[in-house]
Amino acid sequence: MQISNGEIDGETDGESGGKSGGEANRQSAGHSIGQPTEQSHGESDAQLALRAARAGADVVRAMYGGSLARFEKSAGDFATAADLAAEQAIVDVLRAARPDDAVTGEESGSTGSAAAPRRWLVDPLCGTLNYDVRNMLVGVNVALRVDGETTAAATADPFSGEVFWTDGQQARVRLGDTDEDLVPSAESALVDVNLDPPFPNAPGFRAVRLLADPGFGRRFRPRVVSTTLAVAWVAAGRRAAYVTDGDLRDSVHFAAGIALCRAAGCTVTGIDGLPLHTGAGGLIVAADQETHAALLALAGDPVRP
Repeated sequence: MQISNGEIDGETDGESGGKSGGEANRQSAGHSIGQPTEQSHGESDAQLALRAARAGADVVRAMYGGSLARFEKSAGDFATAADLAAEQAIVDVLRAARPDDAVTGEESGSTGSAAAPRRWLVDPLCGTLNYDVRNMLVGVNVALRVDGETTAAATADPFSGEVFWTDGQQARVRLGDTDEDLVPSAESALVDVNLDPPFPNAPGFRAVRLLADPGFGRRFRPRVVSTTLAVAWVAAGRRAAYVTDGDLRDSVHFAAGIALCRAAGCTVTGIDGLPLHTGAGGLIVAADQETHAALLALAGDPVRP
């Protein structure tokens, strides 16, 4: 099976924030996903994203703790047999339901027409290093891009059973057969910082520098869980914010979490405060504008010796 970096070229989103947290089109908690609007037959794209993410999560959970083959990808990075099996399970679900759609998987690369207007982005196991040492902090990401816009996405937690999902308008979490609205909150002051490479904006910006900044320490409490499940947690109010460097354009790792945060009403920009993919790149996603402004100021501080 081909190992790839799981990213493709695509159009920019050009947005600097999400919808209002009190958006009127949200449904009440406990209501099931609405009738499909994207497809005229049976299952909506949001339903499919949720089902595919669950299929991958089932594999990840079933293979946890076993002795797994490893497939080297680059220095310090690898996939396990669980990554490959979970991706296959997700792709099988997507292919059966949408045979004409293109798919980009982190492990298997791109299939389908390069010019396809509909493309699924699949990250079957975000947190492979955690998983390999029997740490349960992992996520499964599935997102659909239609003409450059993420219109449906889901992030599954294989071990809690939760699936965070969006149809591009509402953001919710499903546990069992029950859905609840995602409500961002900065109350915890917990900020997840991604310390994994690459660091294209170094030395001007280094995420690790935030952890030693006295201003950061006075206001926030850092966390480093090394999985984009933490991006979904910002939408759910379990993190105040998330910060990372890197080119996230059509990233299989980040597309789902960014879509969730936008639909939940978070403030979402690059590390320079510009709309995603239009400036320096990277990501600052925060539960509210005040938290975002504080992190943006810290990210723009001069490099310290």
